Amino acid sequence: MATPEISFGTDGWRGVVADDFTYANVRVVSQAVAQYLESMAGKVVVGHDTRYCGELFAEEVARVLAANGRPVLLLDRPAPTQAAAWMVVDSHALGGVVVTASHNPPEFNGLKYKPDYGGSASPDIISRLEEEVHRTLAEDSVRTMPIEEALALGLVEKVDPRPAYWEQLGRLVELAPIREAGLHILHDAMYGAGAGYIKDLLQGGPTRVDQLHCERNPGFGGMHPEPIPGNLGQAKLLLEQGGFDLCIANDGDADRVGIFDNEGNFIDQLEVATLLLWHLCENRGWRGPVVRSITMTRRLDILGQRYSCPVEELPVGFKYLGPRMRELDAIFGGEESGGFGFRGHIPERDGILSGLMFAQMVVMTGRPLAEIRRQVAELVGPHAYARRDHRFQRDAYKSARERLLHRMETQPLERVGSEKVTSVRSDDGYKYWLGEDSWVLVRMSGTEPLMRVYCEATDPQRVQKLLDDFEAELGVIGDASDG
Repeated sequence: MATPEISFGTDGWRGVVADDFTYANVRVVSQAVAQYLESMAGKVVVGHDTRYCGELFAEEVARVLAANGRPVLLLDRPAPTQAAAWMVVDSHALGGVVVTASHNPPEFNGLKYKPDYGGSASPDIISRLEEEVHRTLAEDSVRTMPIEEALALGLVEKVDPRPAYWEQLGRLVELAPIREAGLHILHDAMYGAGAGYIKDLLQGGPTRVDQLHCERNPGFGGMHPEPIPGNLGQAKLLLEQGGFDLCIANDGDADRVGIFDNEGNFIDQLEVATLLLWHLCENRGWRGPVVRSITMTRRLDILGQRYSCPVEELPVGFKYLGPRMRELDAIFGGEESGGFGFRGHIPERDGILSGLMFAQMVVMTGRPLAEIRRQVAELVGPHAYARRDHRFQRDAYKSARERLLHRMETQPLERVGSEKVTSVRSDDGYKYWLGEDSWVLVRMSGTEPLMRVYCEATDPQRVQKLLDDFEAELGVIGDASDG
């Protein structure tokens, strides 16, 4: 029988393939989805990314749902998570299941559940799904049917997700001016599900898109498919040769984005968020609420004041940001990991749309991205940011989490190095403000055996000093790397 160690983290359930993430456990979670939806009428979308056996795991999901009498739209190819999520909305489905582990290392896979609005499942929905997982395990109640039978009976229909998603993106970003602008764009798909999307959307005019890592490779070529500098070395080398206006990089399921400017400089995700909000407000004239995670930059607050857009800080994850975006009709939602959502779309990350917004930014302003960066920096003031990831062996992670919680609860920090703590937030990790212009945060990942330590301040040297002092206070262990 499947192991009961199935729980949903920041965004879905994830596990190591052949260890936690097995066909048996995928069937358990799929049965839980079927039971959660059993009182409702309608179909379910099932998609997958480019990871190992993604299409086979997706078929497992489909045949469990079909055996429970649930019609399924099974995507016929790897697709970005948000393309599957948009299919949920566009086809008026009850929800969707996406086989993906997003930016996790290659040995992982996972399942994300998308409700009828196409965003991340809320904490309430996640709680309901976990209850159904426990019920399924207790009752050993998984139902299945052969995928061939499900297809023959019409319970499962294979569909191409691209046309509907492309049409939606065309409503959100006017693509013709970008195609005609003559830009030279590099797209690094990191062997993920976003391969080909930027080129296909922008072809047909003078603008040229060069592609990198756009073939399928379930091992991601040995790289970690998260669009941060340490994983984008080949893109950096190409950009150093010059001639590019922009580089767009996407993670394994293309819901996150990494950006390089025309001078080959990587733009950290907090600055990416700042530039996106500036673009929406300054160039496109949008106004309205903004939501951001606790790991996101205070520069959004500064822009919010400038453009009369109230900004709200929430715990990490679009399971919090997405529902709040819907409640407020927010124009923008952003988190430090490179995930950004936009009004008029699904309340979810979209790394393809975010990249297109940057191309539009360059076209609408008629200026190089590096120059735009300098202009926006003058508006929001000095900024520097860094994140350090401390990786643990999986069997040591739980005890490390418990030690951290005990340390922070029994010995509250009053200073970080020589700087006094002025306020604390502890509902998702521990965030310490050091005056109005800087903060540090420690948080245990909800998707990997990682402890992440963050800092934002006014200059890079101060950031590194604060990180050193903070980690000394924490007594951190684990293998560290820059995020």
